[in-house]
Amino acid sequence: MTLPTQATQSQMLRIIGRRFPVEVWKPGFPFETLIHTILSQNTNDRNSNAAMRRLKKHYAITPKELSEARVNDVVSCIRSAGLYRTKAPRIIALSKIIEQQYGGRLAPILKQPYGQAKEKLTALPGVGPKTADILLAFVAKRPVIPVDTHVARISKRLGIAPANADYEKTRSSLESLIHPRDRLQLHLSLIAFGRAICKAPRPRCAICPINDLCPSSTV
Repeated sequence: MTLPTQATQSQMLRIIGRRFPVEVWKPGFPFETLIHTILSQNTNDRNSNAAMRRLKKHYAITPKELSEARVNDVVSCIRSAGLYRTKAPRIIALSKIIEQQYGGRLAPILKQPYGQAKEKLTALPGVGPKTADILLAFVAKRPVIPVDTHVARISKRLGIAPANADYEKTRSSLESLIHPRDRLQLHLSLIAFGRAICKAPRPRCAICPINDLCPSSTV
């Protein structure tokens, strides 16, 4: 596969952004956004939304309340999100840390420089680089592109990131091509494009708007 030039890579991303515009959603409170993002790991929006609704019926979504919750009670609330026996104790554990070490607030973390904020977030149970970047992008308004499975797959198919690139390499490769003010919007456009066209394992190349530019279209 011959890799496209940076100019062509940028052109493909601009086309995706134009063809798949998505309104940037407004996050809730920082801690609520964090819990919802954890519930969304390894499942779809319908399942994570259902789990979040049920959790909110039984608990106030605050570090204090969830830190005092019983694991089995949280499990019963979040079953629809999958991996509930892993997610429930992690939610309780990170709630305790935020309550005890940060006074029940995420603001002291989110106000720090990007690298320091991300380091502290990823030290929390159940918070990986993607979850941290979602919080930093949507809540703290940092110019970062969270890399989910769609974003990673598309970046590698377009030749923007190497096939063996890890999370941070994929993110930095994308961000080098996108103006900071456009990164959050592109994150959402790439997800929409991945769901509609650049699917795994069978991309719909015949109707893809960048078919003539994509280095993977003939592979």
